[in-house]
Amino acid sequence: MSLEKNISRLLSRKDEIEKKLASSLVNASELMTLSKELSEIRPVAEQANKVNELRVELSEAQMLLKDPSVDADMKSLVEDEILEIKPKLIDEEHLLKVLLLPRDKDDSRNAILEIRAGTGGEEAALFGADLFGMYQKFASQQGWRFEIMEISETGIGGYKEATASISGQEVFAKLKFESGVHRVQRVPDTETGGRIHTSAATVAVLPEAEEVDIEIRESDIRIDIFRSSGPGGQSVNTTDSAVRISHIPTGIVVSQQDEKSQHKNRAKAMKILRSRLYDAERARQNSERAASRKGQVGSGDRSERIRTYNFPQGRVTDHRINLTLYKLDKILMGESLNEIIEALLTEEQVEKLAEGQS
Repeated sequence: MSLEKNISRLLSRKDEIEKKLASSLVNASELMTLSKELSEIRPVAEQANKVNELRVELSEAQMLLKDPSVDADMKSLVEDEILEIKPKLIDEEHLLKVLLLPRDKDDSRNAILEIRAGTGGEEAALFGADLFGMYQKFASQQGWRFEIMEISETGIGGYKEATASISGQEVFAKLKFESGVHRVQRVPDTETGGRIHTSAATVAVLPEAEEVDIEIRESDIRIDIFRSSGPGGQSVNTTDSAVRISHIPTGIVVSQQDEKSQHKNRAKAMKILRSRLYDAERARQNSERAASRKGQVGSGDRSERIRTYNFPQGRVTDHRINLTLYKLDKILMGESLNEIIEALLTEEQVEKLAEGQS
């Protein structure tokens, strides 16, 4: 569809929604749906109006230039005006094209963050804790809510596994490219010879699924209740409140033991299970689409090595877009993580624009 048709369709839809919202016939459910759609359309419509205004300005200036009654001095001023409008119009049209790109339907969802220590033993677990802290700080800076769901500690500050629920505005949109293998290169505190060790942790960011998204039949799950334990296996709870849910058709197993209430642990486990099942279906659909695409930025492949954190050189490299920043400390504090995320989002936009033109 041409840009002109897209603009026309968009502005017509905005007018249509505004008329419906102004009528007294809209029920509460429609009101919520239409208001959400309007909030998504409005910034795009404003950009479309900006493009239309510049096009009108350019057209009027070009007509003035052809007018035989206009003197040479005025034509010179008009020519300068045209030289100003043209690059501005190109920039604004590009921005509109980006805004009109099809959005990932899950972008506005909250997310489940899962981090697991990979190769590297204790050092990998310590790095897993560093990553978990990085996302916690980043979430705070974004004004998001970061709720720790479960942490399996090693006893010296490392995390074998850690799970959190992150809620707020556009959480999944910003964190979806974090899924994959994160590698660290540094000298462990226990290393007396000063040798650099390489270890890794796996990050998974799942769009949070609602009950309406995924139906889980009682006959498809097995629920085991057990006594929760802390680092080293010592009992941390005198009641059987920990919950393990096994999804029989897929083999996915989720355990929760952080809460003292069995009911709360079950609710958290079901939330994670729903999100894992939803993510598995999303991954299946994405792999089908990826078969006809070259773009790898949003593959979400958990086994793909996506980033290296090199402590001796103070650098972080994202291998998907060949971006290197010498801001390791600031990135781990969550401050400069946005620079990498924005670069990945830009790359995705470039890929989508290229696809639309091919």
